[in-house]
Amino acid sequence: MRIALFSDTFWPQMNGVALTLKRLVEHLEKRNISLRIFVPKCTEEDFFTSNILSFSSLPFILYPECRIALPNYFTIHSQLQQFQPDLIHIATPFNIGLCGLYYGRKYAIPHVASYHTHFDRYLNYYHLQFASSLLWRYIRWFHQSCLATFVPSVETAEKLEEHGIRDVALWKRGVDCRLFNPDKKTGLIREKYKIDERYIFLYVGRLAPEKDLDILLETMKKLPDYVSGNVRWLLVGDGPLLKDLKAEAPSNVTFTGYMKGENLAELYASADLFVFPSGTETFGNVVLESMASGTPVIGAKAGGVQEIIQHGKTGLLCPPRNSDAFANAITSMLEHPDRLWDFGQESRLYALSQSWEAIFDDLLLRYIEILNADPTKRKTFSA
Repeated sequence: MRIALFSDTFWPQMNGVALTLKRLVEHLEKRNISLRIFVPKCTEEDFFTSNILSFSSLPFILYPECRIALPNYFTIHSQLQQFQPDLIHIATPFNIGLCGLYYGRKYAIPHVASYHTHFDRYLNYYHLQFASSLLWRYIRWFHQSCLATFVPSVETAEKLEEHGIRDVALWKRGVDCRLFNPDKKTGLIREKYKIDERYIFLYVGRLAPEKDLDILLETMKKLPDYVSGNVRWLLVGDGPLLKDLKAEAPSNVTFTGYMKGENLAELYASADLFVFPSGTETFGNVVLESMASGTPVIGAKAGGVQEIIQHGKTGLLCPPRNSDAFANAITSMLEHPDRLWDFGQESRLYALSQSWEAIFDDLLLRYIEILNADPTKRKTFSA
């Protein structure tokens, strides 16, 4: 099987989509699948695979840590003519993704897409609500010739189907339970950040409006003194709100910057509780990483997060954008600290059942099913 993958975000960019696609590429290469990968050029070291063609890029207005590529279609066309892909997988609906879509339609190459981000929900945070209907028209157009659109959660599938997108299929996310492991807990975290408080609370993610960090700050300030006085908050990540958050955050908040790999794993495992207020997630990779580390999560009952956390078993769910509910949930957890241990144990058990290998092999089977389907029943579309 020969697969061409198109994405406007890829490793070493630090976001859930880029990391998922990096793992997918590693898995497909492990399974001896021939690949050509078309992505934006990054400022850091390139990913180690030799099958990547990268293009100059610019920051994306809704997500500056991601890049919008400036692809040369003639170069892509030449590469694909040589490679002769059996299947095209389009991971993003922007410049590079459009090149893959155009080629697939023009030459009747079976193509699939994956949907990773609720950009319509991001519009609200950037005062662009007026563009929502136009955005959905574009998304419908983009996906109409795809033989499948893979999504990470049932909630996302239902959202797309409500907007007229068909052939939606579930492609869940996994977690590396060897990297994210309770055994990574270390006292060095307390030494490094000079933490004397009894509890360490953690947030990991982009520091941006769509992550509902205003609700996180409100939550911190609404905690009773006997709770907040025993807590140090570690906020892991970077983004456009960093300066404002530093100015507004209480004195018991420490900003660590971006973390990855072993350093991130140690933070997860050394924390007592992970608090994640974002209501815009299609999945929530960081939630599953925390759970794999044995650290329970309080999250928003919205998006994909509500499908990961089992309320009252692996963590607690709160109504989105409700700081009172988050503050009450945190207070309840610390008033019954045995729940931190119990929820952490159950979180780890759940994460162990979410193997990347099984999830990627299932996707590979879906690829094969699509290629083996009756060609006369495939969608047709004129480029």
